[in-house]
Amino acid sequence: MAEKKGVALGEAINLVNLAGYADGAVVSRTVIDKPVGTVTAFSFDAGEGLSEHTAPYDAFVQVLDGEAEVNINGVAHTVAAGEIIIMPANIPHSLRAVQRFKMLLVMIRA
Repeated sequence: MAEKKGVALGEAINLVNLAGYADGAVVSRTVIDKPVGTVTAFSFDAGEGLSEHTAPYDAFVQVLDGEAEVNINGVAHTVAAGEIIIMPANIPHSLRAVQRFKMLLVMIRA
């Protein structure tokens, strides 16, 4: 099968294992990067996160492992493995790993 940025196209992959944990770090691995959108797997060590920012598109987050606090426009939401949250376009948001966690981030640029 063909390979794009280290991900085998047309092959089954385990999302949970796509981005491995690293002590004191955030790890990301691009799965799809197209003009219409991106799919990226992330892993966060406990206490790590992404500072408050905005994005011009809605961001779909699926938690694959662990637990995180996602802050959207000043409101904190706890999300855990198996749950999703959508961060709306142009609204400030941030996230922090309550414990080590992994997520899949999908952004559609439309």
